[in-house]
Amino acid sequence: MVKMPPDVRETLEKQKPIPIATASKDGVPNVVFVGLLKVVDDETLMLADNFFCKTAANLIENPKISILCYNSETKKSFQIKGSAMVCKEGLNFDEMRKWVHGINPKLPAKACVMVNVEEIYNAMWGPAAGEKLV
Repeated sequence: MVKMPPDVRETLEKQKPIPIATASKDGVPNVVFVGLLKVVDDETLMLADNFFCKTAANLIENPKISILCYNSETKKSFQIKGSAMVCKEGLNFDEMRKWVHGINPKLPAKACVMVNVEEIYNAMWGPAAGEKLV
């Protein structure tokens, strides 16, 4: 795992919704917007699965995930790559349900997706586009 620099964390915390990408075991890509993403610490993210369909299936087959964020004020964009673990019980699941139901008790909060941050890239255009930051 790697630690997110402050500007990456700030960008993630400000953007809603956030696009996430997964792929099946056969490499078929899927991208969806997620409204409930929380930074747990500098190395870990929590996603709430309320309505995942292909995303949930992909994460079971292939735990790799990519998350894209953009800050229109700073004009910075980052791609975060990591590995996801789906939890349907336990402490992380309980914390996710409390968080989600504190926002909207009608949401199903089916599963908690914990993401370990493994790589971060510059996702802006220009000469540094695609450059690995950490």
